[in-house]
Amino acid sequence: MTSTRSKADLFNAMGIGPVWELRKQESESKPSTMASGVAFDGMSTAALTLESLRESVATCKQCGLCKTRKQTVFADGMPHAPLMVVGEGPGVEEDATGLPFVGKSGQLLDRMLKAIGASRTTNTYIANVVKCHPPGNRNPEQAEIEQCSPYLVQQIKSSGPKVLLLVGRFAIQTLLNTKKPVGELRGVVHQVSLDGLDIPAVVTYHPAYLLRRPEEKLKAWDDLLLLKQQGLI
Repeated sequence: MTSTRSKADLFNAMGIGPVWELRKQESESKPSTMASGVAFDGMSTAALTLESLRESVATCKQCGLCKTRKQTVFADGMPHAPLMVVGEGPGVEEDATGLPFVGKSGQLLDRMLKAIGASRTTNTYIANVVKCHPPGNRNPEQAEIEQCSPYLVQQIKSSGPKVLLLVGRFAIQTLLNTKKPVGELRGVVHQVSLDGLDIPAVVTYHPAYLLRRPEEKLKAWDDLLLLKQQGLI
């Protein structure tokens, strides 16, 4: 068992302050409620391998983002890992490196994952809803999300995660087919349905948002506890 001291070190590194114990799921934690997600249609072709899908993404010209990107940002971490993190879209640093979640937000995500025994080097796969950097760090437009989300669907199906962690509004709203804000969707286990494949999903705030609003980190820790309590990572 992890010692209290080492827990404190992890939590302080994450910037969430006091030590919190994992709650007993059957009696002390908030019951998990399965909320119905969206079923994506029109994906009748056989699931692509992740490598062939990466190659398709690299040459994609489905929307105007192809004109301003330096490169596409497909994924990072361990393919076929039990946990898949889905974010929103690449920033400037991601566009430069070709990897999702780098820079300060990526460092915070890594600390968050480490606090529950997860890591992109061992048991986590990471991707975004859109694969190209929106210029000026603006939010991705709906048309861009619609063009890019079939790639994400195939990516999830090909990787086959046991559980999803959806971070940020656009990842959550896209995969759960909802317009509700993040705060109203936290605290329950949702279900993402992809052509008959049902995957449990936990939602939380995007690390970039947590850097701007550090007072929300304790809520994010509750979300990580809920993810850990599923026993899938």
